[in-house]
Amino acid sequence: MLLLLTGATAAPAIAVPATAVPPTASAAAPSEDVTVDAVGRIAADGTITLSGTYTCVDATGPVYIGSSVRQGASTTSYGIGGTRAVCDGAQHRWQNTGRPTPGAIVPGAVHVQATVLELRLVGILPLPRLHAVKDQDITLTRS
Repeated sequence: MLLLLTGATAAPAIAVPATAVPPTASAAAPSEDVTVDAVGRIAADGTITLSGTYTCVDATGPVYIGSSVRQGASTTSYGIGGTRAVCDGAQHRWQNTGRPTPGAIVPGAVHVQATVLELRLVGILPLPRLHAVKDQDITLTRS
């Protein structure tokens, strides 16, 4: 299937394969999911460990579990590691560890976002394809 893009100018139309548009997060299969454990850990040096489970299917490219954390009214999120995923339809555990800017995150309530993201080749371009995403408030405790 081809989509035909035209404009108001006399320029020629451009044919774009419909498959070039990556699926959105809402297109995730019902059998795909990511969870975040209700409690995470923060070490004395500020290293944060987040964990949970994931399930994904139908991946043709490399897939990763990414996570980020933010605290309070701040709009700044800090990436917390990344883990390679196996998309075989089974539920797996994930655990990411990272150290944000010193003092930026302290023990207590935080907001976590976890994503299952595939880098799927479309032609020669690796395009992101979301398999699952989860936003959740959790508690960080001292480890």
